[in-house]
Amino acid sequence: MSMDRRIVSPGQTDEEQGLELTLRPQSLQDYIGQVSMKQSLQVCIDAAKQRGEALDHAIFYGPPGLGKTTIAHIIAREMGAAIRSTSGLVLAHAGDLAAILTNLQAGDVLFIDEIHRLPASVEEALYPAMEDYQLDLVVGQGPQAKTIKLELPPFTLVGATTRAGALTSPLRERFGLVYRLGFYSPEELEAIVRRTARLLRVDIDEEGAREIAGRARGTPRVVNRLMKRVRDFAQIKAQGHISRQVAQDALDWIGVDRAGFDEMDRNILSTILEKFGGGPVGVESLAAAINEDRATLEEVYEPYLIQAGYLERTARGRCATRLAYEHFGKKKDLFA
Repeated sequence: MSMDRRIVSPGQTDEEQGLELTLRPQSLQDYIGQVSMKQSLQVCIDAAKQRGEALDHAIFYGPPGLGKTTIAHIIAREMGAAIRSTSGLVLAHAGDLAAILTNLQAGDVLFIDEIHRLPASVEEALYPAMEDYQLDLVVGQGPQAKTIKLELPPFTLVGATTRAGALTSPLRERFGLVYRLGFYSPEELEAIVRRTARLLRVDIDEEGAREIAGRARGTPRVVNRLMKRVRDFAQIKAQGHISRQVAQDALDWIGVDRAGFDEMDRNILSTILEKFGGGPVGVESLAAAINEDRATLEEVYEPYLIQAGYLERTARGRCATRLAYEHFGKKKDLFA
């Protein structure tokens, strides 16, 4: 199953991106959750603005859908700067990076998503740009080749990654601001549900908001995706009002259970339980058994299952926990 097709996937389809932009908070004050990160970032932004300098380079890491891209846009807005966005997958050659850097203005923000995927040649070209605001370019070929230095205006690089461990040490150490984004609490998700409901002009009561938040996997992007589907259901089946019962019926209708699991989540856990006796099972074997890419399994599906206590990573492989057994109605005496 494609990660972009999951109803609770942190990934986005092209069709949803326009509406998603309208739901994103526009300032740190409007940004819900990640309190310590916001407080630290606000101080750094205020200090940089007082000095008239670009904000120090910043990197944000954590599972998909927690607001890394949103924070990059907020930083640019708070600094009164323009933002240029790209991806580590797009920057295939050092020349691609040079084309972007040489078009930046003083104080601009360059946002690189999936920065851990940068090729080595691009990453190496980025080092002097981050440290000295200089770009080393090789002109010519063979014996006639020479290196020239281009001066760059002060800029802020904002990186985002779902795999902090995949970053090389030289790149990681060049970021002055390093923040980990964690899953959101139910209370924070409820606040996001209410905010999204206001922006979408949806009538929702407190219990309805709590039901949606409880099935959103601790992820703001999932909240917004579920809200849009529940809104559709309520519009046709409940005169547009979202109560707890309407939210339950809608979420059951789209296949999101009370734990926030969709079909793929249930497939992962049931495969471990039924085909591998609860585990341990190696990640390669598990990925093959569910017909999913290993990287997608590790980066998209597993983080929440582990954080919520349904899956455990051990040196020998993945194991289902007691919560997983109970979720599927398995007897405790089967638990190894």
